Amino acid sequence: MLLLRLHSCSVLKVDHPPLAFPAGPGPVQSPQAPPTSHLTQQQFQTAPPTAMGHPPMGPHSSQMAHPQSPLAGPTMAGPQSMGGPPPMGGMGRPFPGPPPPGAGGFQQPGPGAAGPPGHPQQLQGTDSTVTWSSTVAISKLTVELKLIVLNAARSVHKSLLEDCTAKCVLANRIAPGTGHQSLTLWNCLCVKGQFGGQMAGPGMAGPGMAGPGMAGPGMAGPFQGGAAQMAGPPQKKLDPDSIPSTTQVIEDDQAKRGGQVYTTNLRGQVPPLVTTDYTVQDQGNASPRFMRCTTYSFPCTADLAKQCQVPLATIIKPFATVPKNETPMYVVNHGETGPIRCNRCKAYMCPYMQFTDGGRRYQCGFCNCVNEVPAFYFQHLDHMGKRVDFYERPELSLGSYEFAATLDYCKNNKPASPPAYIFMIDVSYANIKSGLVRLVCDELKTLLDNLPREDGAESSMVKVGFVTYNKILHFYNVKSALAQPQMMVVSDTAEMFVPLLDGFLVNFQESRAVINNLLDQIPDMFADTNESETVFAPVIQAGVEALKAAECSGKLFIFHSSIPTAEAPGKLKNRDDKKLINTEKEKTLFQPQKAVYEQLSKDCVSQGCSVDLFLFPSQYVDIATMGDVATHTGGSVFKYSNFQVERDGQHFLSDLRKDVEKAIGFDAIMRVRTSTGFRATDFFGAIHMNNTTDVEMAAVDCDKAVTVEFKHDDTLSEETGALMQCALLYTTISGQRRLRIHNLSLNCSAQLSELYKSCETDALVNFFAKCLLGLSTWNVHLCFLFEYICSLPSRHIE
Repeated sequence: MLLLRLHSCSVLKVDHPPLAFPAGPGPVQSPQAPPTSHLTQQQFQTAPPTAMGHPPMGPHSSQMAHPQSPLAGPTMAGPQSMGGPPPMGGMGRPFPGPPPPGAGGFQQPGPGAAGPPGHPQQLQGTDSTVTWSSTVAISKLTVELKLIVLNAARSVHKSLLEDCTAKCVLANRIAPGTGHQSLTLWNCLCVKGQFGGQMAGPGMAGPGMAGPGMAGPGMAGPFQGGAAQMAGPPQKKLDPDSIPSTTQVIEDDQAKRGGQVYTTNLRGQVPPLVTTDYTVQDQGNASPRFMRCTTYSFPCTADLAKQCQVPLATIIKPFATVPKNETPMYVVNHGETGPIRCNRCKAYMCPYMQFTDGGRRYQCGFCNCVNEVPAFYFQHLDHMGKRVDFYERPELSLGSYEFAATLDYCKNNKPASPPAYIFMIDVSYANIKSGLVRLVCDELKTLLDNLPREDGAESSMVKVGFVTYNKILHFYNVKSALAQPQMMVVSDTAEMFVPLLDGFLVNFQESRAVINNLLDQIPDMFADTNESETVFAPVIQAGVEALKAAECSGKLFIFHSSIPTAEAPGKLKNRDDKKLINTEKEKTLFQPQKAVYEQLSKDCVSQGCSVDLFLFPSQYVDIATMGDVATHTGGSVFKYSNFQVERDGQHFLSDLRKDVEKAIGFDAIMRVRTSTGFRATDFFGAIHMNNTTDVEMAAVDCDKAVTVEFKHDDTLSEETGALMQCALLYTTISGQRRLRIHNLSLNCSAQLSELYKSCETDALVNFFAKCLLGLSTWNVHLCFLFEYICSLPSRHIE
């Protein structure tokens, strides 16, 4: 049986002495920032490092931003804003310094270390001898490997049905920068190359994989390194004996690159596998924890891309967890003027901008447009043509950083409010009898002390609210001035509204006594209930309306037990028809029922409301429909069949704690910009899109990733390479509106050998898995999971 595990977990950490640089309070500011700025200035001083490895930018064609995009200009921004001086992400932390002299892109800790013997410092320009037979073999092998992965994934459903201990996990949780979530299926199928987990290309093939017996039939047309047309013996099938050991591939990469410092100053270098423990030093390109590509050398033409059969994609994990020994995310504040952007393509200031005319102008690396440098941002150039404050500005020397957004980037030009967490507890007979309600209430008394907060903040600014429900809803007033909590009942679920505004969403620290009193009373209040019917859609609608009334974003934590059968919007039918299994109509069991829930998902995304669903069924529940809202709002689904406190209690509480405490951003809009010659075409993940460029997410946390596929629209240059910039506009946990920027530069090559040697197998499997599971924005609905599997006991779907 093949078990395809698509999971995401915490980033592996290594112990590495922090880089010693002068630390100072506050973020980076412009030298002449407007006086309205509340952010204090911080200076970073380092010795000039070696070159960043980015060649001069060549001419680029225009790539205009979408006129209606919230990221296309300051007047069309997302719905939230800054709510006061932000705590700086880089406060008191060392600024990344230059690489030691002579060091390459991967080096041992300590000054002057140049990496292990024989380890390449960069991949571009590698000479290799390529034969026609080996090139055809690799090209055919890549196609065959892709088919193997496709067929293997298609067989997962049948295999899982036969295994009662299978664990279902959503593919949108596959992330590029984490530890053991790596899908090593592709590693075990690929040929062992220069780096353990990379695909073997011509000149790199492992034993027995590039011999005469693997040569494919002749291919017509011109080809780099071969004749126009040649023929060979019939191609043999993939030899299982030639497939390297999965564990050996991982262990080899850990031995070669584990525990080392991976610097990002070189363009197009392939990072370590996600299973390898390493430290990242940001020096101009985003960490692979944030962005990981399927290949780090893009083909120069569309024809070559089609010939190599390697998808061009990037897995972007904007909120990936950064170990404490790595550089934190610095925040740049330009005051009321906002971030500096290219006038043509709207790209944000980054290390790929080339300053000219003594520092008075800069040339955009994405579209080649020449822009005037604002007066407050002017700085002289040194003898190398680089700004003298290059290493004092994160946006010029780092691959990842943040800009403090202005009111122009906020909905209705109003400052944002801190988000809210609303806990909605099903108090029907099943949950009361199982002891779940008491378990949840007891846990919340201590869990609320661990609500997420900004770095350095003494307490969390997240507000909390409480709702209980069965076939009617109960709202609670927990205002700090009250001696006892007050309950208000809404029995008309057809037209849902929130009966109170003041006192529903409160600060936990201020209302601690009243909240603890409420949590003590809820289990006893419904101890004698006999109500077994529940509603579901009105519960989500109530949460959305509460956030809308408070003019803030937030998350709903719903603890639910059964399929909603009460007469209300969103009532569902039992579709558990075993006769459809193994028939052509079986797929209908896995497709969500549209009706109310499709519009409900759109309303949640529009308001920045994420939904996390904890299910405790004792019989059939239509999880394909009920989980659809959570999927499209950046939430998670957890399922515990036949829940028993003694058996499943600790597992559930562990999931709940992690879900409440993890880092998260709300009301997010993401756009990916590229240099001329290629563009982003498809997006895969738990996302929503109203146009072809802007990715909308109600919330994005440290476990969520978006996969972006690229296509050629022109010829790429080997000299200038391929550039991409991910810009994420979001609301922080403290209610500030920020722009998180991730930049990455890749090589371009006309040689197939270079393309194959630069492949990254973890990202490839991520891409193939998401394609197969239909997590595409162009699909009408996500095939959420297999309903039969989820009816088995003790399932956990994230």
